[in-house]
Amino acid sequence: MISLESLRGGLIVSVQAKPGSALDDPAVIAALAFAAEEGGAAGLRIQSAAHIRAVKARCTLPVIGLVKREYRGFEPYITPTLREVEEILDAGAEIVAFDATLRERPERTTLERIVATIHAASRRAMADCATFEEARVAQAHGADMLATTLCGYTPQSSGSPLPALALVARIAALGGFTICEGGIGSPETGGAALRAGADAIVVGTALTGLSARVGEFAAALKK
Repeated sequence: MISLESLRGGLIVSVQAKPGSALDDPAVIAALAFAAEEGGAAGLRIQSAAHIRAVKARCTLPVIGLVKREYRGFEPYITPTLREVEEILDAGAEIVAFDATLRERPERTTLERIVATIHAASRRAMADCATFEEARVAQAHGADMLATTLCGYTPQSSGSPLPALALVARIAALGGFTICEGGIGSPETGGAALRAGADAIVVGTALTGLSARVGEFAAALKK
């Protein structure tokens, strides 16, 4: 099980692509991840087993792996069942990220079983939370890392300002390894997250969301 000290105070770059998009290719994702490593990233957040394997073959940084999969009738889609956990473990990620909200999961999957399965493989468990209560419960069940990933994306947290600095401060007070993820669009904002109590930050769209960034520029010019 890796030490989290290598991530403390660092930048974790989320390198993901929408299914079917121009960047949705293992070789492209691996190249972007390697560029992030060259730039000084401390870790990488990668979606899907195929992309994790491609990144692990090219990069040396620790990988936070996740699998996004929707199940009819259920809201959680970030590593919602043990099936996705096993895919991530088999792909070689050092850390497994999962939906840690209090919503019902498919296949009667529980938070306890997810964390236990991850720890049984000597990997770290990263809880993607939307509220303080979810982070508290996740920590009680043994999650190694508590992240604000889902803040603003659930009914309970809808309308929350991002980045969720107030939530970061509350989670940090629990004493666990706290990650600010969501809404960080500049180095200055990232610094504010660390000052609020985050042990590390995750940045995705602002760095690797090429289509989204181009769209912003194009829309602004049309105005």
